[in-house]
Parts: sequence; structure tokens; C-alpha cells
Amino acid sequence: MSAVFEALAKAFGQLSDTAILRVVAKSILVTLLVFAALGIALYHGLIWVGASQSAAANGWIEAAAAVLLVALAGWFLFRVVALAVLQFFADEIVAAVEARHFPEAACRAKPLPFRRDLANSLRGAGRAIGVNLLALPVALVLLITGVGPAILFLLVNAWLLGRELTDMAWLRHCQGDIAGNPVARSDRFILGAIVAAMLMVPFVGFIAPILGAAAGTHLTHRAIAAREGAEHA
Repeated sequence: MSAVFEALAKAFGQLSDTAILRVVAKSILVTLLVFAALGIALYHGLIWVGASQSAAANGWIEAAAAVLLVALAGWFLFRVVALAVLQFFADEIVAAVEARHFPEAACRAKPLPFRRDLANSLRGAGRAIGVNLLALPVALVLLITGVGPAILFLLVNAWLLGRELTDMAWLRHCQGDIAGNPVARSDRFILGAIVAAMLMVPFVGFIAPILGAAAGTHLTHRAIAAREGAEHA
């Protein structure tokens, strides 16, 4: 656990780097644009559905409904969208962390091409949506407990995020061994749980994936170094 907190501390200390700030700005902008587009699409969809009804409300009812639906979708989809957007820019974050803390590894890294970045982003988003949808019926049953759904989604997303946030660095150094992520599952889960909890906090949620990706890079290189040390022992 100490390794995870140490990695997060180092990640937080690098938030002021120009390269990291650039990704933060782009990630926030794209995430907001995605939800803005969703809101516009919902509004026009509701207008179309209600076209046969009275226009007395002049679209205010549809606008209010669109805002409500976007808010509900945001609660469910924010983590998915934020992670998908981050994965698209992940190489920039990992490269910035490696340039500052792991220069030798940065020279050996193989940056992911655009098409693979896009594929990883879409695959990660699909996996997150699929797993959260599978958890939804259980969450509905747990509504009677009050906190049950929040705990369930925290655990589910901890597992998802822990894998995604460390894979971002691992894919640059895996040499074809995509499934061989060397970071301990316990460390991945703890990192994922912390980031998933941060994603639930207003405004903090925008930088949570950035911190997670940077911390995941530190954990990945720590694990790679430990593995190499064991092989040469």
C-alpha cells in the first residue's frame, strides 16, 4: 500500500509540469464537449419525440428533461468518459513522467501509434460500460441498504481502473507481452479504488484520472525494476 501512496505523491508533485497541464486542459475540454454534445442530442431527440404534442411549452420542458437526463447520465458515465478521454492522451502523461523520473526507460519506450491509442480508448470505454451495466441490477437490489450501490460501483471501478491506469505505461514497454502487467494486483486495486473515489468528488474528478495515470506509471516502472532485479539475482 505504501508504494501506491508514494506513487500518488510523486504524481501530485508533477501536476505543475507543462506537459501534464496540457493533458489536463485537453481532457477537461474533451470531456465537457462530450457531455455538451450528449445534452444537445437529448434535447433535439426530446423535441422530435414531442413534436406531435402542443408547443405551448416552447421547448422548456424538453430542455429541462435534457438537463436532468444529462445529469443522470453524467453520474453513471463520467468515469467511463473520463477514462476513455484519458486513454486517448495517456501516452503524453506516461512520456512526461518517464522523461522526469525514468529517462533511461523513456529512451527504450515504444510510443503507441494513433490507431492503437484510439483502439485502447474505445476498448477501455466498452469494457467499463459493460462491467458497470452488469453491476447495475445488483446495485438496484442494494438500493435498500442506502450505501450498497456506491460501494459496489467503487469496487467494480477500482478493479477496472487499476488495470487501465497501469496498462497505460506497461503497453509502452511490454514487448508484445500485453497480458503480463507486472504491477501487483493488490497495488492495482488500491490505486483504482483511490482514483474511483476521487472521481466521485466534484471538480477533483477531472484530475483524478491524470493523477492515476501518472501514479500507475511509477508503479509500473517500480514493478519492472523489481522483476528485472529478480531475474538477474
